[in-house]
Order: sequence, then C-alpha cells, then structure tokens
Amino acid sequence: MPELPEVETICRGIAPLIVGLSIAVINVREPRLRVLIPADLSASLQGRTILAVSRRAKYLVIHCSGDCTLLIHLGMSGTLRFLAEPLPFECHDHVEIIFNQGERLRFRDPRRFGAILLSYGDPLAHPALAGLGPEPLAGEFTADYLYRRSRQRTVTVKAFLMEQKTVVGVGNIYASEALHAAGIAPWRPAGTVSRRRYALLVKEVRAVLQRAIAAGGTTLRDFQSVVGKPGYFAQELAVYGRAGEKCRKCGGEIQNMRIGGRSSFYCSVCQS
Repeated sequence: MPELPEVETICRGIAPLIVGLSIAVINVREPRLRVLIPADLSASLQGRTILAVSRRAKYLVIHCSGDCTLLIHLGMSGTLRFLAEPLPFECHDHVEIIFNQGERLRFRDPRRFGAILLSYGDPLAHPALAGLGPEPLAGEFTADYLYRRSRQRTVTVKAFLMEQKTVVGVGNIYASEALHAAGIAPWRPAGTVSRRRYALLVKEVRAVLQRAIAAGGTTLRDFQSVVGKPGYFAQELAVYGRAGEKCRKCGGEIQNMRIGGRSSFYCSVCQS
C-alpha cells in the first residue's frame, strides 16, 4: 500500500498543479470506499479555492478556502491522477474533482480501501488524524522517545515501529528496510532494544524514507505519481521482497517470516 514516501511524492507533485484552482464540481461515481463518501461532498466544496496541500501520516490534506479541508487516504491501492483535459474514465476511477478551468483530479482505487473525508476547522483535530504519533522526519521522533515508549512492551520491534500511535507512515516496506540497515532483528521485543540501538534505528528510518522520497516512492504493483510515473525506490530495496537472495551487506541469505500477519524480510546474519 502507499506509505509515507508515496503519499509525500503525490503531495509534492500535486501541490503546484492545484493550489490556486477553484472547485467547480465533484463527481462521485462510487461512494462505497472504506468509509462512505459524504453525500454533500460536492455541494460542500463547490466554489472553494485550493489554498495548500500538505501531508499528515498517510493522509493528503487539501486545505480549501472557508476553513474546510479535504482528507484523502489512498488505502491499499489508491492513486490520484491530474488531467489537464477530460479523458475516458478507467475502471475503478471513483471520484473526479473538476476545477473551473477544466483541469481534473481523479481518484482511482481498485480495492476501495481508501477514504475521502471532509473536515471543518483544524484538520489535525479530525478523528482520523487526532491521536497519531509524531512524523518520522520531525524533531519529536528521537531515540529517547522510542526508548521510553517501548519499555515493558513485548510486541515485536517491527510491529511497534508500524504502530501509527508510535510513529506515522512507517509501513511494512520501510520498517523492514530500516531494521535491516540498523541491524535489528524484526522479531525482537520492542522493550529489549537499547537506547543506543534505537538511536541507530531513528537514523536509518529517516535515511530510508528520505531516499525513497527522492526516488519518487516504491512501485511494487499499483503506485504511480500524479502524472503516471512509477516510484523507483524498488530498485534500491535491500531486503523487502528479496527472500532467498544474498544480503548485500554480508552475503547471507535473506529470510522471510510472518510478523503480525505481514511478510517480514531480514538477514539472519546482519540482524540480531
């Protein structure tokens, strides 16, 4: 599913294209996403101008005039496409935002696990965003923070890292990559990891996310940027999806095990 680098890539790509545009109408072709799309979505946003586009966790936050915000979650397979002119709809094109000059923003979601929500006032107070952990690239995400929060926790360090109340946006791909880079076994109980090793993990989480953003995210199946380009970080993956291949650090064999119902890739030589 799209993780933080993919959502950040879309955020950075879409902002210069839609900021300053006014919404003419929103066509909802399929309202039954993970959360039912509000029936008044078009009426609520019609005539409003896009003021800014930001990201919180894995949500795109589209700030509109009149203290109204559109929150978009891409779910497992969602994508946004910007079109300068109308094109035939493709299968799974569920929502289309049409701007006054004819530009369009289309939301496509084959699995329909995404969400499109309306927020009034402070969007960070919306139930979807309230209570989330710090951003991994922000100053609040530190070794001391992880160490304190992990004490007495028996959950695996990988599951701990993927908890949105611990830190946002670090999904399965980047948790596996960061733990490998930090030399920490994904199955270790979070409460047994030292402050020193959490310092290394924080460093590697930031490094892998920054490299992925620079590469435009990771395309494994569905992800594309707003102009239809894939993400190229898949070419740099050290462990994810490489079970049975050699570790690029030590030459050991990459293993795969299930942790919390998710495939977890690691090197049994490098990670302990």
